[in-house]
Amino acid sequence: MRLGRLFIVLFAVLALRQLWIQVIEGPELADRPNNPRHAAVAVGRGAILASDGTPLAVSRGGVRVYPQAALVAQAVGYASARYGTSGLEDAFDRILTARADAADPWTQLQHMLSGSSAAPRGADVVTTLDLPVQRALVAGLGRYPRAAGVVLDPRTGAVLALASVPSYDPNRLDAGWSRLIADTASPLLDRATDGLYPPGSTFKVVTAADALEDGVVTLDSTFTDRGGFTIGNFTVRNDEEEVTGTQDLTGAFALSSNVDFAQIALRIGVERWFDAAAHWGLGASEEFDLPVARDRLPKKDEVSPSILAQLGFGQASLLVTPMRMALIAATVAHDGVMPRPYLVRRLAGSETALATRPETIEQPISIDTARELRGMMVAVVARGTGTAARLPGVTVAGKTGTATNPHGRSHAWFIAFAPAEAPRVAVAVVIENVGYGGTYAAPVVREVLRVALARSRR
Repeated sequence: MRLGRLFIVLFAVLALRQLWIQVIEGPELADRPNNPRHAAVAVGRGAILASDGTPLAVSRGGVRVYPQAALVAQAVGYASARYGTSGLEDAFDRILTARADAADPWTQLQHMLSGSSAAPRGADVVTTLDLPVQRALVAGLGRYPRAAGVVLDPRTGAVLALASVPSYDPNRLDAGWSRLIADTASPLLDRATDGLYPPGSTFKVVTAADALEDGVVTLDSTFTDRGGFTIGNFTVRNDEEEVTGTQDLTGAFALSSNVDFAQIALRIGVERWFDAAAHWGLGASEEFDLPVARDRLPKKDEVSPSILAQLGFGQASLLVTPMRMALIAATVAHDGVMPRPYLVRRLAGSETALATRPETIEQPISIDTARELRGMMVAVVARGTGTAARLPGVTVAGKTGTATNPHGRSHAWFIAFAPAEAPRVAVAVVIENVGYGGTYAAPVVREVLRVALARSRR
């Protein structure tokens, strides 16, 4: 009898604990974005749509389906009962999930068991993604083992395309999970927002902007590149030890002289370099609909003259994301004003309707400096290292980057916007371990710009 009473007490404690979890803590637990139960209750989950309403993620027969498969997998993400959520499925989980189900575990359980289609429905998430532009970006990047890119409307910050290669098919996530996580190419990694790379010579846009803004150089300043520049025990050289001779600032920029930009960085100085980096948002958290990795900057007190010289052309310990470089291109295109990037245009069917309004983050440079930079970037494509990005009838502004790294061949970069006179599209692309940015990344950007500009006229 004593043993029986003990069991009754234990069961009562267990029942009270279960009641506390289900009734008191239940709504909070249900709202957690990593709660896999949301993915299991696919019947009431809202859809994720492209900008034209094309379904990117929908629930059919109690199953989450991704009609575009790997094309938009990194941005849309996945919702799995076993592995949780990622991408927009994770970031907007509370919006997508049917609210009555999230608040009432008993209703949730009934729908799970019955598969009833009468469950309350979550809101739809309408993105800014333009599928033809997305296809063009993925097609260009897909020719290489590892690459990433971001396409923005510099006037608003709307993300027209966002891609990372290799990708994966979220429809086959559960069956292929072991293979995906074991793959050394990291297909689950979104390189566009989480990949950190040395920016190489694309960062000369920032160096030139800061130098012009501070008045340490002008467009008429001249520089002489004899093939090398020694600071202490370190000698700066150009790729393939090229020699660009004597050039004005635009010429040094168009021919991408590391020797010249190392000297410009030294003129800027450590203090002003870090002040300018803060204005550009470097190292700060990015407000975006998806998580974005923070840029990595060296510690100020560890920056020697030789390191500062390397920072001038995007090397040393500086690491940035493709999203950051797309925003830098968009800032120059937008007359020195940095737009806030966004991937979700509006929510449809939620209790709290949301329609994204274009915002700005910062104005790191003046309109005059931005327009001077625009002319310099046009020269890169017209007669410099970025001629592979030329488009018939369109003035393209761009900057190549060939970023050395300790793990193999250089990363190829290209950032651009067009048309230069009234920019409607800004792009950043990085291709890992292939070589020159002008050879590999610039042609990809050219095709993306061609499609995006045609779409923007519609």
